[in-house]
Amino acid sequence: MTTAPDKPGIDDPNSVRKTVTVQAPLAVAWKVFTEKMGTWWPLAVYKIGKANAVDAIIEPHVGGRWYERGDDGSTCQWGSVLSWEPPSRLVLSWDIDANWQYDPDLKTEIEVRFIAQGSASTRVELEHRKLDRFGARRDEMRRIFETEGDWGRLLAAFAARAAEEAGP
Repeated sequence: MTTAPDKPGIDDPNSVRKTVTVQAPLAVAWKVFTEKMGTWWPLAVYKIGKANAVDAIIEPHVGGRWYERGDDGSTCQWGSVLSWEPPSRLVLSWDIDANWQYDPDLKTEIEVRFIAQGSASTRVELEHRKLDRFGARRDEMRRIFETEGDWGRLLAAFAARAAEEAGP
């Protein structure tokens, strides 16, 4: 697995781009990202609900919810599915504001592209865009997504899980 900032030379203050190469076939990478997010997302710390989060779920259709499920059965929505194009492209709205609360009007976007690199590996490109919707806190949130809360770390966890799923 390798990770790198994506598209050097593009410095859009309203987006964060990350890329990872996953040692798993395209179908496995898609499945682990979209159907098994709870196996790689660090739910103990990356959650917004009051209950202990036990799963992260993407409903597999345009208009579907993206949410966490708590150990008490509660759900907390994170966003929704804007585009569902298996196994190559997914666009989600990120509706968690700068205070880490659900805001259905925020609608920043996360686009994830899955590109086969031969039969056994997949390049995954993630762009979190429309960060200007955070208003005066855009730079703070961009820094969090770029380096502190870090989409790169999340993609690395995803890549490790996908490689395990793919097997030797």
